[in-house]
Order: sequence, then structure tokens, then C-alpha cells
Amino acid sequence: MIATVRIFTPMRRSKSAVRVDQEKEDVLLMSLTGLESQDIEEDVVVQGSGLSRGDKRRNARLARLRELVPAGNAILGIDLADQKQALVLADHDSQVLTRRRVRAKAWRLGPALDWARQQARRRGFADVTVGCEPTGHRWRVLDQLAVQRGMALVCVQPLLVGRARESEDYTRDKSDDKDAVLIARLVAQLRCYAPERADETWARLRHLGARRDRLITEATADVQQLRDLLECAWPAVLRASVRQFDAMSWCAALAVVLARCSGHPERLARLGARRFEAAVRRELPRWGGKRPRCPIIAAVFAALTDPAGVAAQRAGALERAGWVLADWRAAKARLVEVETRMVEILDELELTELVSSIPGVSAVGAAAILAETGDPTRFDSPRALVKHAGLCPRENSSGTSTGRCRISGRGRPRLRLAAWRAVWGAQRHNPVMAARYQHLTTRADNPLSDGQAKAALAAALLRWLHVITTQRVSWDAALAGAGELPAAA
Repeated sequence: MIATVRIFTPMRRSKSAVRVDQEKEDVLLMSLTGLESQDIEEDVVVQGSGLSRGDKRRNARLARLRELVPAGNAILGIDLADQKQALVLADHDSQVLTRRRVRAKAWRLGPALDWARQQARRRGFADVTVGCEPTGHRWRVLDQLAVQRGMALVCVQPLLVGRARESEDYTRDKSDDKDAVLIARLVAQLRCYAPERADETWARLRHLGARRDRLITEATADVQQLRDLLECAWPAVLRASVRQFDAMSWCAALAVVLARCSGHPERLARLGARRFEAAVRRELPRWGGKRPRCPIIAAVFAALTDPAGVAAQRAGALERAGWVLADWRAAKARLVEVETRMVEILDELELTELVSSIPGVSAVGAAAILAETGDPTRFDSPRALVKHAGLCPRENSSGTSTGRCRISGRGRPRLRLAAWRAVWGAQRHNPVMAARYQHLTTRADNPLSDGQAKAALAAALLRWLHVITTQRVSWDAALAGAGELPAAA
């Protein structure tokens, strides 16, 4: 059966377009219909070609891999470790030609690569293709050594190696030599991929993104720990503000109390309300505040004499809370520094203005996403980027039965997290995302849960970012049809 692929673009009004305001024109609610069977699927056969879009993409990917793993090359499978490296030279039938064990760090594998090339050419092969697992940093070292020698290098997912180990003899027997053979076999079957080779700028952005993610985790853990300590020892101070850790006056007042009370906040009541407020005003600039909120400061002062809390735990818990509060402030300062450097890299790449043109998406949020994706031009389509994140819909059905689609979840978890965070912030300020979220969660057929709708919006945001960064068009220009937008997925 021959079917025609339907393409959705911002200029075409379709069932995906839902009116945001009755007095305004229709706004495109993303080229995504949610986590359900789509109008465009990889199994749909494109008219006149006899191949589906998935067939074409798969064939193109295999052709690129065949260029890296030509039939005339031997395959060097390497199981990388800290000190002991297991090397296996094999042909395309997984027949082992020779093997070797090297006691050396990854940086000293250059002579081993030269040895493999000599052995391969002695047996009539043109050259060697190197295969390994992307473990830690060692594969990057091996990749640089291979590039210096003009060798091709591909990576094999550790999950595939683990499953191949079980399918080999139906046991879970593991050894470095066996894993090296399995890596070579998977490379020969083209069950591998070409790794990302980022330049210096994109590599720096990736490292800054990882640093930012760790600092966010650290700052969140400090807030949770501080809240637990105060709930146990001094719960009254938490009632002084609704959103305590977002109120700079509350943070400054708490810092003053924990620095001076020695575990007994009631002692500071002797200062009086005016002197206490003056101390908080002096502390406030250290927290980035400018205007003190007098009602919050007064509420903290009133909580000084509140006896609620576990009395035996108060002195020790408040002393510990002072250290946690200092750790939190230091983590926030480091986080601001990292985010500033990430935006500077976007300026260097001339992407800040483009990504900031998306309503509700900050330059920092876009930088966090691009830190995980790397250069978007390495993805041939927006759908490829969504699949890389693990946000593409996957259907579980067979025969005449049908199953409900969910996201695949196979991809970069930190990329999904960065996209979700950007969607949470943008949803309040982006009318397109807000209306699309409302449509996905309230429609009569297959309404999505809150998490599913946000996942769908995160996937749509990634597609738009791919279009904006690769075609160098702003959000408004993309909506106006200035860029050639990809097919819906």
C-alpha cells in the first residue's frame, strides 16, 4: 500500500492549530500531536519510492558506517580499562586473526595501533578500523591516537555488548578478551556508531553544562537539608515567608540569626527589632537583595522566641544549618559564574540572540540544552535530535492489537532534563506552548497526563531549537515561514 507523508509547517493551518484567543489569529501549537500514533511514521511508505522514511534513514546511516568499516579493513576490538588493555584483531566473520594484551594507560596505546596495522596488512587487509566501548574518557584518548594515524574509530554501546555476551553462549560469563571479540563482531555487523567529535568551543560548553548540572543538584540538596534541619529544630522561622528560599530578606535574616545565636535564637531578641533589622540590611547585599522586605524581617524576629522544635536537637541542628546555608550560598555563586561563562560561549557561537528569541526561553536554558546536544548541525533532522534525547514516541503494538505510545526514554537523560526545565519556565510566557499544553491535557481523544504533555512540549522545543540554530533564523522568522521547517514527527 502506498501512502503519502503529510507535512505540517507553521504556515499551514491544520488540526494541530488551536485558537489561543478568540480575538486573535490561530497560533501554531507545534508540529506534534502528542504521544500517539502520528501522521508520519517510519513505517509509512513514501509514494513512488517503495521505501519508508525509516528505510531511507537506516540505509543512509548504514552507508556512512560502511565507509568507516569497509570490507577491506580488519577490525581491532579493544576492551579499554585503566591499566590492562585487551586487543583482538578480527576479520568481518569475527574470526580472530591475532590478539594481544597491553599493560599501559590509554595514552600509551599508540604502538599497539601501529602493531595492529602491521598485522592487518601482513594478512592482506588495506587498513584497520578501531572499535571500542565509550567508557569514561579513554575512548576520547584512543580516538585522538587513531586520528593521528589516519585510522577510523567507531563506538559500540555497552548495552549491546552485554546482550551479545548473553547471546554468545547463553551465560553471563565475562572477561576482557571475550568482550574485545564481541566488540569486533558488533562492529563487523555495523551495530556501532560514529562518535561525536566536538571542537574546542562545543567541548567547553559540554563541560560547563555538566558543571552546572552538578551545582544545581548540590544547591537543591542544600535547600532540602536546610529545610529538614529547621523543621526539626526551629519550625517557626519557616512560617516567616511563603517562598522562603526565594526571598532574599528571609535568607539574609536567617544568616544573621545562625551566625550570632550559637544555637539559641532567643538570645538575639535582646537586640530589639530595630537593631535586628539594621543587621539584616547590612547582610542583604551579600544575598543579591536590594530592598528589604520589612514584614518578612519582622516575622523572623518574632520567631526568635518561639519555643517550637525539638529542644535537645536545636543547638546542634542550627549550628549545622549555618554551615549548610553557607554551602548553599557558595553553590549559588559558583552556579552564576558557570552560567555566565555558558552565555559567553553562546555569544562566541553567535547563537544568543537566536535562542533568546523564543518567548520564555532564556539564554541559560538554551545553553544548557545545547551543552548536551553538542553542535546541532551534526543531526540531519530535528527528529534525530529528539531521538537522541529519548523523547521520541514509541508504540508497543503487534498484529491487530494496538498499544499506547510513550517516550522511548533511551537517550541522554540530562538532555531530557534540560529540555523539561526550559519548558517549565517557558510555559508561562510562551502562548504557543501554553495553548499546546492546554490542548494536549484536555482533548477528548487520548488526553495526556501532565508529565506526558510536558514531554511532548520538550520534544517540540528541541525541534524548534534545531531549526533555529541550524538555519540561523529567529523564532518569529521561523513562525513566518522564513526557514524550511522539518516534517512533523
